[in-house]
Amino acid sequence: MPTSMQIGSLNAEILHNLSTIADDADMLNRVAKYLRRLVKKREDETLMTREEFLGKLDEAEEDIAQGRGRTFSNIEDMNRWLNSL
Repeated sequence: MPTSMQIGSLNAEILHNLSTIADDADMLNRVAKYLRRLVKKREDETLMTREEFLGKLDEAEEDIAQGRGRTFSNIEDMNRWLNSL
């Protein structure tokens, strides 16, 4: 975790860099879009990295191979199970 001195230095660097591109609307739009994406990632705890996702797929395939998968005879049973989670 960064110290408050490091955070202050980073803030100063970010503000300096923003002032450098302040007259370029295209660059500012790109920065704003990237910042929105960063904030969304921080706020959405359901997001995972590609590696985490692929790891979950590997685990699921292993579960199925060992007979720990789930099957449903109809969609209603599946929906009941999903809603119970």
